[in-house]
Amino acid sequence: MKKDTANAKGKRRQGVVAETQVLETDRTASKAGALIFALVLFLVVFALVQGVWLFAFGAVDVMSVAAALIVAWLATSTVHIANQWEKIVVLRLGKLNRVSGPGLVFTIPVIEHCSLRVDMRMRSVPFGAKETLTADLIPLDIDAVLYWMVWDAEKACMEINNYSLAVQLAAQTALRDAIGRSSVAQVTIRRNQLDKELTQVLDEKTAQWGISVMSVEIRDIIVPESLQEAMSLEAQAEQQKKARIILMEAEQVISEMAVGVGETYGDNDNAMAIRRMHLLYESVRTTGGTVVVPSAFAEGFGDVLPDDIGKIIGK
Repeated sequence: MKKDTANAKGKRRQGVVAETQVLETDRTASKAGALIFALVLFLVVFALVQGVWLFAFGAVDVMSVAAALIVAWLATSTVHIANQWEKIVVLRLGKLNRVSGPGLVFTIPVIEHCSLRVDMRMRSVPFGAKETLTADLIPLDIDAVLYWMVWDAEKACMEINNYSLAVQLAAQTALRDAIGRSSVAQVTIRRNQLDKELTQVLDEKTAQWGISVMSVEIRDIIVPESLQEAMSLEAQAEQQKKARIILMEAEQVISEMAVGVGETYGDNDNAMAIRRMHLLYESVRTTGGTVVVPSAFAEGFGDVLPDDIGKIIGK
């Protein structure tokens, strides 16, 4: 039991890593088709060269095997397959020649080669920032997800060495910078605004690499346990303060209305008498009991006839 508790605490401290391991088990599209095509092409060309050599010279030797290997290699270096979501950057003698794909891509052996296969689909990358200090010097662990895609394969190949790693590092840096400029309350309350701010900053930075950042979504904000109780007490005190202010405002409105009502009844004895009758009627109607009216109380109705009072009580 203690071991499980320790493991759970370790996962909370390393929340970003634990979540990343879960995401890595997701299925991705297979590239086996292109590999199988290259292997089959190699074997077919190899077999054809061996057959031609056997037909021409009547025997298979080391020279025939070497020739078959060279021709088969040249064939596989000439024909390539780019999947529907891929672009292939082709260099000729070290210089950018073209960006091809999807489908069959033909290159000149030795002179041209495929320098990079670029996945043009949208990607989701989990990232985070551990023990990042806010503006009020509170360390936070942030867990987020970055959605991005390559829209220009040429820039992604030519402008930066490892664009995937660069995007992740830029996201972590931007996240730490945004957290450092905000208090812990602002980070938790302005989560959606923080997402938009990070998306805009990252998109402007990665546009020069031919990469577009679609969105950044903060999944979890972990506050140290030692500060959670203090923040809870502060939030409770703030809510109590708001409740008292609202109650005082209501009391002020009621008192102002009471003053106005008092002035109205004070200047009109008939209105006051009618009000007394209504109060009496409401009391009888809600309780269903019997009201005994003392003579002193009845005198307060002024000119109202006793029969009228009886009618009201009877109701």
